[in-house]
Amino acid sequence: MRFFRQKGFTLVELMVVVAIVGILAAVALPNYRNHVVRAARVEAQTELLELASLQEKIFLNSNSYAFSVTDAYNATSAGGLGRTSGKTKDSRYNLTLDITAPAQTFVLTATPVTGGSQEGDGNISVSESGQRLWGTVSW
Repeated sequence: MRFFRQKGFTLVELMVVVAIVGILAAVALPNYRNHVVRAARVEAQTELLELASLQEKIFLNSNSYAFSVTDAYNATSAGGLGRTSGKTKDSRYNLTLDITAPAQTFVLTATPVTGGSQEGDGNISVSESGQRLWGTVSW
């Protein structure tokens, strides 16, 4: 009598592995997405704080804040009034800078890009006084 050696996997074994992988993916994927959202939020907060620090350097040199978040730092404030905007490095947030005349206060705001992974995450704001807000509160 000859015994046959089994080679490969049975269908039941294969289905068990597929079920285990499916369960792991169902748990891991939402956690990964949440991590990506949190990481992008932290990146936006870091950029806002860097820009606020740069604004303070400009204020120390010229006694007024710059009107643009996209211009290079040249130790003086830029001319003009109004609102300027840009994007974060990863382009998940839109940056806006609100300056009040006569350039003595500012609010930097990061707003999630519409249709992006951060949509619905809320705005992040930093003012010249160091006040930080997260949500949809307007100044």
